[in-house]
Amino acid sequence: MKRFALLFLFITVIFTSAYRKPYSYKVDAEKDAFLHNNIGINYLQDRIYYAAIQEFKIAINLSPNTQATAIFKNNLGETYIFIGYPDMARVCFEDAIKLYGLNLKYYMNLADCYALLNITNSKINELTASESVYDKILLGILYIKTGEQKRGVIILDEICQANPELLITSAIRQYLKNVLNTNKN
Repeated sequence: MKRFALLFLFITVIFTSAYRKPYSYKVDAEKDAFLHNNIGINYLQDRIYYAAIQEFKIAINLSPNTQATAIFKNNLGETYIFIGYPDMARVCFEDAIKLYGLNLKYYMNLADCYALLNITNSKINELTASESVYDKILLGILYIKTGEQKRGVIILDEICQANPELLITSAIRQYLKNVLNTNKN
């Protein structure tokens, strides 16, 4: 009986002291996507562009079709512009607008990208026929950036009047104020 008690005590001590519950990690793609995006931003601040691009791509792959993905794509596009690849940035900005078309910054970046690629006039011709509010926002910005400010202001003002409930309307109004104030000075 003593041997059995000692054996039981020995086995109990071994199992309770040596056994450790294995570490488990739950993958939270949304949370991890933001983490990789922030790491990419940190790499940008340190001027490590290739690593930043890779982190933004990881963030996009972890969260492929959300509003946050538009932010990640915009960050990737801005990085491509910064290192001199506007053709690659164009796709990123266009995708960002498709995912979340209510951020004026995406339109401004896309318009600047078109200017770098020297395709602004062809895009104006293409967008003129469109009835989409989002295409008209881009059209108005392109007109303003090409010097046809009156046409651009009219288009953007009409959008603001017809769609006061859109989240982007206040940003457009502020942009119009800045454009008009710049012209006065």
